This record gives sequence, C-alpha cells and structure tokens, in this order.
Amino acid sequence: QFGRTEVIDNTLNPDFVRKFIMDYFFEERENLRFDFYDVDSKSPNLSKHDFLGQMFCTLGEIVGSQGSRLEKSIVGIPGKKCGTVIVTAEELGCCRDSVLMQFCANKLDKKDFFGKSDPFLVFHRSNEDGSFTICHKTEVVKNTLNPVWQAFKISVRALCNGDYDRTIKVEVYDWDRDGSHDFIGEFTTSYRELSRGQSQFNVYEVINPKKKGKKKKYVNSGTVTLLSFLIETEVSFLDYIKGGTQINFTVAIDFTASNGNPLQPTSLHYMNPYQLNAYGMALRAVGEIIQDYDSDKMFPALGFGARLPPDGRVSHEFALNGNPQNPYCHGIDGVMEAYYRSLKSVQLYGPTNFAPVINHVARYAASVKDGSQYFVLLIITDGVISDMAQTKESIVNASKFPMSIIIVGVGPAEFDAMEELDGDVVRISSRGRFAERDIVQFVPFRDYIDRSGNHVLSMARLAKDVLAEIPEQFLSYMRVRGIKPSPAPPPYTPPIHVLQTQI
Repeated sequence: QFGRTEVIDNTLNPDFVRKFIMDYFFEERENLRFDFYDVDSKSPNLSKHDFLGQMFCTLGEIVGSQGSRLEKSIVGIPGKKCGTVIVTAEELGCCRDSVLMQFCANKLDKKDFFGKSDPFLVFHRSNEDGSFTICHKTEVVKNTLNPVWQAFKISVRALCNGDYDRTIKVEVYDWDRDGSHDFIGEFTTSYRELSRGQSQFNVYEVINPKKKGKKKKYVNSGTVTLLSFLIETEVSFLDYIKGGTQINFTVAIDFTASNGNPLQPTSLHYMNPYQLNAYGMALRAVGEIIQDYDSDKMFPALGFGARLPPDGRVSHEFALNGNPQNPYCHGIDGVMEAYYRSLKSVQLYGPTNFAPVINHVARYAASVKDGSQYFVLLIITDGVISDMAQTKESIVNASKFPMSIIIVGVGPAEFDAMEELDGDVVRISSRGRFAERDIVQFVPFRDYIDRSGNHVLSMARLAKDVLAEIPEQFLSYMRVRGIKPSPAPPPYTPPIHVLQTQI
C-alpha cells in the first residue's frame, strides 16, 4: 500500500485533493492498483468498509496518455458497473518554495434560508491541458458573510507547479451538512499576482456566472481579499547533510531464546558459513546505506535478552563487542564480527524488552539538540514485545529528540504490536501523552525474501522501504525545533603547486 486519499462525505463524484509523489522510471514497469472503498467507520482496517471496486494500470500508462490524463473503468464487482476513475500525472517542477497566505471575504451572498452562509474556499491549479485540479480547501467559517480564514501553507509546486503565470482558480462555497455545498462564485488569479501581497490588485470580485447571465444589474457575489503572502524556501534533507549534520547509526539485536539455538540450521541466528542469516541480511542492508552519512564509521552495537558470562546475569542492553564503556564497532563489518562473536559467548534467554535500548540511544540524542547530529536505531527482533507499556513510553519520550527507530521483524511471528508502534495509522501514545512526531518504521523481513533466492535484491528492497521515512522524520524534528541547516562548506579547490624549473 502506497497511500490513501482523504475521505469525502456523501458523494458519488468525489474530487480528491491528496497527491501522491512517485518516482517514474522509463525503463521499469511500475504496476499500480487503485482500490475504492465506502467508509463506514473510523477503523483503519479496510475489511471493515464496503469495497467499491478497483482499477489496474501502470505509471507509464498514465504518463503516456494524452495530456497525462487516464480515464478508466473501475472493475471488480461481477455484473456491476462500478463507475470510472480519472488519474492525472504531472512531472514536478523542482521549486522548493512554500507560501503562507491568508484571505478574508466581504459581503458574500447569503445562501442559507436560516442564518448566514458558512463559507469556505477551494483552490484549483490549472493543468497543461487547460483542466483544473484541486490543490487546497480552507476550513469552513460558520454563519458569516464576512469570513476571515486562517492562514495556510502550500508548496508552490502544488499551487502552480512552479509556473508563476499559470491560472489559479478559486471557488467560494457555502458549506452544507449533507455535502451538497452551494456555489457562491469564483475568481481567478496567478502566483505572480498573489506575490504582490496585500494591495488593490489582490481584492477579487466573486462572480457567479449563472447570476451574471440572468440579472442585468448583477455586480458580484462579494469580494475576497488577500491579507498576507509570505514566501518560505523549504530546506531538504540533503541541505542538512551538506551542512555537516551527521547520522549516528546504532544497532540492537534480539538474543532471546525464541530465535532458536544458533548451532541449529532452523535458528534465525544460525551461523551459516556460506550465507548471511536474516539478522545479518537486515543489518547489512540498512547499515550499508546509512554508513555513508556517518563520517567516523563507528557504530555502537547492542544486544538484548541474553544471559552474559561469567555470572549469567540477564541483560537488555549489552555491548556486542564485550566493552560496555566503548560499544563502538568499526563499520558494518565490525558490527557483524561483534555479532558473531557474542553469539558464541552469551546464552539466548528473554524476555523481549525494547525500552532499555531505546532509552540508551535517547540519552545520547537528548544531549545533542543543535541539529549537528541525528540518531537512527535499528532494532532487529524475532518476536512479541514483553515490555509494551515501557516501550511506548520510551518512544513518546524519544520523539522529542533527534532520533528515529527502525524495527525489522525476522521470522514467522505475529507482529501486530509492531504495527501499533509504527504509528502510521494511529499516533502512538503513553499515559495520555502523544508522540510529538512519528519516529518508528516497522517492516517484516519475510515480505522481502526474494523467491528466487537473490539476496541482493531482497536487501535492496528492504533498505529502500526501511529508510524511506527517515528524511521526513529528520526534517520534522528540524522544523519543529526551528533548526536551519548550516551553510555548506565552500567547494574544494586543490592547492596550486608552483612548478620550479631548473635552468
């Protein structure tokens, strides 16, 4: 599942606002499936809603259609016409600016029999073929003909795809509970016009073409005024990396007994001399990508759920290299070596506690809040969490610090609790406190085992999915804290060597 649109109430002809940004590769067949549902409750579980049909196509099919606009029948319910779907694609301009705008209106038409109107604005950007796509809806301001809407932020890409002279159409509606909103009128503008800010150029007459055609004395259905217009340049993940922010990578490995005896081929920790086990594959896949962003290539590697020599005490936070004062290993190879060494010396035990290793990394992250470092903890585990309440609390606390947590589930266990920690559907909370931001990404390793036995492929897919959310989680921390990237150092110029010649 790549994503879901918003829900639009009470309509058989919805116009969805949410966009999905996808990479397009000319040389790959990228199969897409769109499933349609009628929402009956707040449940994120699709089986609780009515299935309305589906549409299959490829990204190339959409891009290759005339005007990059594909209209296709929805199928999937035998003997029933399920309607059609229109999908449009547009290549994104590389503009990274956002604008913060605020509007108010004056003397809008009264549409409600009782009381005044409940107005809201709908913004559309024009496409290259002259059609329009919704890009923003304001909130509804109840019972007034002179509303002031809240300021809203929108990317310039979404508003006009970076083309400053492209038409922007704004419609004004009166909200109705049953979804049949009344059209008050519309006007058009452009990014270039709006960027003049508050001025006489940015007071717009709201025109209802039907009324204008019928009534000779019709002037307008009110006016809409731009109150403010602020441009913000969005910074990217790479701006911070260029400015010197380091990504610190920590690994935590599950040494609980449910993994099976490492000497047996059935064990998830089996040390096969010819190929990596699931732990090794997950570790290498993620680590080899992250290590490029860490200049000293020294990674702390921890284990949990084992009994340690010499006295057999159980630990949920031990150094794989046997040195609690300095748990750093050199490079991913060093981590792998420490992992194999500790498998030979510790006894697999239990229970499966996550909170100690999360708190371990959070302590480091809490001490570096200036944006110079960001911490990524990779937890590889085979099973069901024993300390769910403590883990939730530690994640809620950690969400305030510059860190992200990746959980890779190996083996055949049920991972329902992990999905809950992921927080993509419901924001994670503990004792009434919600996580400040989403910092956990969970994936089950079994979804990536390549049927043909090509481990390189499985590892590439795993790394791609596991790391996909990190840049956004990283940016959300920097944004909330108001941390700007440091300026990139000047490009390197080699020293000039003066050639001395002997005469």
